[in-house]
Amino acid sequence: MEFEVSYSLDNEQQFWDELDDIVSAHCQTHALIDNALRAYLSFTTNYKGEYLQSEYDIARCSYKLLDSALFVAHKDYVRRQIVYCLLQEDAADTLHLIVSFLLYDGRQNDITFEMINEEGGFPRLLELILCRKDDDAGLHRLLLELLYEMSRIQRIRTEELALIADDFIIYLFRIIEELSDDANDPYHYPVIRVLLVLNEQYMVSTHDPGPDQAPTAPLTNQVIKTLALHGSAYKTFGENLILLLNRESETSLQLLILKLLYLLFTTRSTYEYFYTNDLRVLVDVMIRNLLDLPSDSTALRHTYLRVLYPLLAHTQLQQAPHYKREELLKLLEMMTNARSAHFGAVDETTSRLVRRILRVPWLKDEEEDIEPGSGEIARRMLGADLLGMELGKARESTLSVVEVAAHKEKPGVQTPSREKDGIGHGIDEVITHRTREDGPIDHGTGNGVALEPSGNGVTLGTNEHVLGDEKSPFEVEGEA
Repeated sequence: MEFEVSYSLDNEQQFWDELDDIVSAHCQTHALIDNALRAYLSFTTNYKGEYLQSEYDIARCSYKLLDSALFVAHKDYVRRQIVYCLLQEDAADTLHLIVSFLLYDGRQNDITFEMINEEGGFPRLLELILCRKDDDAGLHRLLLELLYEMSRIQRIRTEELALIADDFIIYLFRIIEELSDDANDPYHYPVIRVLLVLNEQYMVSTHDPGPDQAPTAPLTNQVIKTLALHGSAYKTFGENLILLLNRESETSLQLLILKLLYLLFTTRSTYEYFYTNDLRVLVDVMIRNLLDLPSDSTALRHTYLRVLYPLLAHTQLQQAPHYKREELLKLLEMMTNARSAHFGAVDETTSRLVRRILRVPWLKDEEEDIEPGSGEIARRMLGADLLGMELGKARESTLSVVEVAAHKEKPGVQTPSREKDGIGHGIDEVITHRTREDGPIDHGTGNGVALEPSGNGVTLGTNEHVLGDEKSPFEVEGEA
């Protein structure tokens, strides 16, 4: 995008002053707005190498336009013109400014991400991510973040999901493996989040189709397909999933992780994708998270339970020695005990999901080893079966996958935490019985992931929504 204006700058302050003048223009016609936007993109691109060398500078530049009189007066038109630039522009430096603006605007206003989707931005982002992999790393990361953010708030059309090729998914998995020695690399989590949100889109398309979606053959879930065929080559992804579930406090991202875990543990070819040690870490995380959820977090608790069943029933955990058997039984008893002060009233769905987990052979066998209190659970199971309350396995499976696919939460909503909010007893006090035979998980040898002791709320990676607040983060510097 060219705009022939000559500037002579002596220092960085002159650059920012000139940019203020450009975005402060009062434009009454679309032609004048177009000229101002051309000037903005041309000026910032020409001086990008000199004055916009960091992601902070790029973000500051984006907020200059977002906070400007030009944008405030003509939001819809400016957004649409920038979206059109995304669809047409090829120059990497200009794309960097465009993608940055759309990302920060969209984090404040969903309408921006919806507009990108309506105008065909999804396939364009797929193309740019794959074809621009050798361009500026900052641009590539922003492209990944934009694809993730726009895809997690809305449905992607089935015909556009069908455009995702095997090589695109494999490319993303390879990025994670190449960065496996540095879990804090800023590429790690943007790539993982894209894979998670694409998996969710496949699930929703198959199991929760929209009213306007024409009946078609189900799409192949390329994420699960790749792990089914080449999972042994992409173990780092699985290790990072568990780390992310351990750290993450945002409900929507927890749900994305749980949805992928559910498919991995209910797809025969991926039952043993994870290392056994990692599965044990995952059990620890799930026990802790279930105990940490307040009593009113019912829907999220149900999703955890729907994942816990295939985790215990289908993976290597079914083989002896059985990890945390007593703790699991005690947890399940607490969740169905009407007298439990920790979980409160027991809803029917929770009871049904717990009964299903208790049918896992290695939990219900060896009755002599079961804690005395678990007899109450056995009596309830027997009564439910006699009353005809037990669902058939096929029906249960269908119901679970539909419920898991459909469960969503608004981005940014934080998962409540008993421990963090000081509700009730600490997690370690709730289940006090620990068997010496279990012992600690060995995190120091072999492959696998080490469970960090930190609870929910740990910040992930770098630049994590630092600039996503409704107000400009640069106002503290006196920026308008």
